[in-house]
Amino acid sequence: MDVILLAFTLILDPSVLGVMLLAALFGLFVGAIPGLTATMATALLVPFTFFMDPVPAIACIVTTVAMAIFAGDIPGALLRIPGTPASAAYCDEAYSLTRKGKAELALGTSLVCAVIGGVMGSAVLALTAPLLAEFAIKFSSYEYFWLACLGLSCAVIVSTGSTLKGVVSLLIGLFISTIGIDITAGHPRFTFGNVEMMGGISFIPAMIGMFAISEVIRFMVSNDLKTNTLQQPIKHVFRGIGSILNQYKPNVLRGGVIGAIVGILPGAGADIAAWIAYATSKRFSKNAKKFGTGHVEGLVDAGTANNAGLAGAWVPAIVFGIPGDSITAIVIGVLYMKGMNPGPTVFLSQPELIYAVFIAFFIANLALLPLGFIAIRLSRQILRVPRNVLIPVILMFCIVGSFAINNTVFGVSIMLVMGILAYFMEENGFPVAPTILGIVLGTMLEDNFMSSMIKADGDLMGFFSRPIAATLGILVIVLWLVPIGRAMYRTGRQFRKHDT
Repeated sequence: MDVILLAFTLILDPSVLGVMLLAALFGLFVGAIPGLTATMATALLVPFTFFMDPVPAIACIVTTVAMAIFAGDIPGALLRIPGTPASAAYCDEAYSLTRKGKAELALGTSLVCAVIGGVMGSAVLALTAPLLAEFAIKFSSYEYFWLACLGLSCAVIVSTGSTLKGVVSLLIGLFISTIGIDITAGHPRFTFGNVEMMGGISFIPAMIGMFAISEVIRFMVSNDLKTNTLQQPIKHVFRGIGSILNQYKPNVLRGGVIGAIVGILPGAGADIAAWIAYATSKRFSKNAKKFGTGHVEGLVDAGTANNAGLAGAWVPAIVFGIPGDSITAIVIGVLYMKGMNPGPTVFLSQPELIYAVFIAFFIANLALLPLGFIAIRLSRQILRVPRNVLIPVILMFCIVGSFAINNTVFGVSIMLVMGILAYFMEENGFPVAPTILGIVLGTMLEDNFMSSMIKADGDLMGFFSRPIAATLGILVIVLWLVPIGRAMYRTGRQFRKHDT
């Protein structure tokens, strides 16, 4: 108890709270700009943490990331341009709600669910960190291969319309992920002699292109120079949210649990947590056909999961020094720099600092409610800007965001090519979401497949040689066979009807 009181004393210091407030404003700004991700915001903060004590330095990062992940929902809902990758899973859903005149509902649901998910993830981090990290550390390349397969399967479930077109879209994403150096043979693939392509296709410029540039092209083709047609007041953000939360209580709980568990798995993070939660919501929903047309149920699951995943990613980072995502990879460096060497012993040597980090998570997520509300209210000004003014500004931010990833024009080229590809895909009924997830998980799938085959000496049964791997493998195979079985059953019924 004395340690917890000392941690409260450290975190409630006025200077620490002041740093957290500035970090919150910075996170909201960065998250709302397409391309400037939460990871980038964390990287930009590292030089400033040199001059801070451990508690304000970590609290600063925690607050920035919590704000940035939610802020990415704002341009996603208003403009169909996700501010961060974690918002991409349900961007179309939120934008469809806005087009129906329900921007308040979309943003209000995202905000409240983000706060609930963040608090749930913080509770998991504070209460069960050692236990859950011990489970996640048991994952080998076999388990990660099946986890990647599970995520890719979710991509097809997420896609609306034809399942076949969803699979084709997924294969396009997997092909794009193979561009670069072969991880096993060290041989360049599909680079056409271009040195910059040897590093592969960066996910962030690709995402910006497929979501933002495709919208810019669509605007140019339609030649609609009128004022933004999405003009609608955004005043009563919390109206009706209580009834939605009451209606979808199981979804909130499920999204928080999925987010926390997926976040704990190293390399997964909030992005994949949101995809899986959205796909799970659609899979078990009684109104699955409404998904993609502006149905709030998917927002509840995914919005809760992405913020829960943030705290979950800190579990392996703090307890074992293994980054849960790209953000905690940076955080581990900051922890070492501040003398808080991640590992089980940190709970014994510096328990007050670890508990201060836990408290910072709770404060940051609770502060998201009022600060996020202010950000939403200010965002309504975007809807008053004529589209012929807004689109060039969006294009400028997209170019800056794509360039800033590696400080090279090649990122801008990726953005433009992927934007053109996404435009033609959507015009012909091919969903973009599976392509995005294929790019994200393709490298993880290939890396772990090749590592597993080498360890198993080419024996495919090696993928079922461990209990967790076997469980995940059976789950994935069942997930694949069920739609095929249903299709065969429907075909058989049609033939029987035809014969009679």
